[in-house]
Amino acid sequence: MPAEKKNIKIGVVGIGHLGKYHLQKYRKLDNCEIVGVADTILEHAQEAAKNYGCFASADYRDLLDKVDAVSIAVPTGEHFKVAADFLAAGIDVLIEKPICSTVSEADRLIDLARKKNLILQVGFVERFNPAVMALEKVITRPVFIEVHRLHPFFERGTDVDVVLDLMIHDLDIILKFVNSQVKSLDAVGVPVLSDKIDISNVRISFDCGCIANITASRISAKTMQKIRFFSPEGYHSVDCQKREILSLNKIINSEGRQQIVQNNIEVGSHDPLEEEIRSFVEAVCNRTKPLVSGEDARESLNLAIEIVDKMKTSEVLY
Repeated sequence: MPAEKKNIKIGVVGIGHLGKYHLQKYRKLDNCEIVGVADTILEHAQEAAKNYGCFASADYRDLLDKVDAVSIAVPTGEHFKVAADFLAAGIDVLIEKPICSTVSEADRLIDLARKKNLILQVGFVERFNPAVMALEKVITRPVFIEVHRLHPFFERGTDVDVVLDLMIHDLDIILKFVNSQVKSLDAVGVPVLSDKIDISNVRISFDCGCIANITASRISAKTMQKIRFFSPEGYHSVDCQKREILSLNKIINSEGRQQIVQNNIEVGSHDPLEEEIRSFVEAVCNRTKPLVSGEDARESLNLAIEIVDKMKTSEVLY
């Protein structure tokens, strides 16, 4: 008889907006057992524990001897401390983006995970967006990228500026598809409803010649999450919110003339967060590199911090 498949004992730290969604997705997976939750507001942990039939604590360290893998969805400033404790205890970690507050903290987590042969995945959920995943089927070498990520204002997430809150999703995607070093960047941004930058525009030049123009705002009246890629073979527009892609290709028709045609691209229907959680669990089970590794997240964090530093030296008119 085949060996019985072992359930992975899962913990979730930070039972706020995202932590609750992580719990929902883990419960859908047959090989996962939610054994504990932690939140500094004990009532939040207790409510989740009641719903999922698990242990609750106000101190995440109480989970260290109970779990095989953990999701960490605490404020960014707490990422390093919490993740480092779990990694030191030999526990695989999925941590929400950004990986840490500083690049040096990210390097220390990556080094710790590597030394202990542990999984360190970072929650860039847009990488699992079916439209973004479909883009890989058609894009070659981007030469110009235009991004608009606009959201209404919410208090959640304002512990960091809009670059680390929203724009970093697009930085991660751009770095993946451009795969080139940054040559130069210009950035401006202003605070509007919080004491941190709420709207920003960035222009990045890469060594390969690609240019990316990125606008991120958390003070918009509407939501827009669009990334447009212009490449030698054509144009590809990804709507992350609607999970759709419009792809146009340049061909030579039977008469020898150039013609623009629409690519017929199959886009999956999966839920991005559920796919992210499933991917993490598969990496834990198979001991394989996660789709979004700590090293990937370190690069997007480094670029985000460069952008924030650049904004501090830019003259902005109010």
